[in-house]
Amino acid sequence: MKMHDVRAIAKGLGINSFGKSKDGLIKEIQLKEGNFDCFGSAANDCDQLDCLFRTLCLSGKH
Repeated sequence: MKMHDVRAIAKGLGINSFGKSKDGLIKEIQLKEGNFDCFGSAANDCDQLDCLFRTLCLSGKH
């Protein structure tokens, strides 16, 4: 997922993306959607089934 995709998601949720890193912005989106802000910290296991970034996170290709 490209940064412009993450910014579009953030904008749709009312999150200001200016000056934020991709990982930081994803974590803010995770909190807004009611998940833990755990992007990039899963060790091949994730119970956040409704997270928009679950597949990306588990793939290790950030």
